[in-house]
Amino acid sequence: MSSGQDSVFTEYETDTSQTSKLLRKFKETPFVPIGMAGFAMVVGYGLYRLKHRGDIKMSLHLIHMRVAAQGFVVGALTCGVLYSMFQEYVVKPKE
Repeated sequence: MSSGQDSVFTEYETDTSQTSKLLRKFKETPFVPIGMAGFAMVVGYGLYRLKHRGDIKMSLHLIHMRVAAQGFVVGALTCGVLYSMFQEYVVKPKE
């Protein structure tokens, strides 16, 4: 390998810990973990409510739970995209 290629990979090879990689990713895209946490909360709440669903059919309850979880994730990702566009085009000074 040439020395030019070695310098490209050294940045990624020095960060070998999984937690440091995960923390770096969360700093780069903060709305992804928010979406993941919201998804987990919606699924947890849906499973809790599964016991007390009353006369609602199981399939209808699961469809509502899936739609709510997907809506939360899509909303979080949309907020992340809008935030990154705001940072890129409004806050960043023009060159």
